[in-house]
Amino acid sequence: MTTESLVHWLPGINASLNGFATILLTIGFILIKKDKVGLKNTHRAVMLSAFFVSVVFLACYLLHKSLKASMGDAVNTSFTGTGIWPWVYYPMLITHVILAMVIVPLIFVTLWHAIRGRYEKHQAWARWTFPMWYYVSVTGVLVYFFIYQWFPASTAS
Repeated sequence: MTTESLVHWLPGINASLNGFATILLTIGFILIKKDKVGLKNTHRAVMLSAFFVSVVFLACYLLHKSLKASMGDAVNTSFTGTGIWPWVYYPMLITHVILAMVIVPLIFVTLWHAIRGRYEKHQAWARWTFPMWYYVSVTGVLVYFFIYQWFPASTAS
């Protein structure tokens, strides 16, 4: 696979990883809301899977940016939507980017408390971490659709 083809395919792979993380987060949320002791191990496995998928996403995202830079391309893809769409896209993008940076340490703290068996602290942190992580995952997929599917630039990669 060439660098150019990898740069072309990585955004779709990244969106798929974000979508899969969203599904796992949803399942994890449902499992813990069932509030049955037997589901806690399943909840843990699902949430650790969501974490792993998100780590793979981040690695692929950084690879995509690095490859684009090494090819001399602009690292960020321009949004080409017009009319009302920039008013929808840019606030979503800004909140997505800010929360994507904020969520990383929150995820680590929340997981740390769970792994250490500090479930009350884990639950307290998860009340903040989960909705932000979920928002970042969902809006990550939406950013992909806005840039690559709904309003693609003629040379979008």
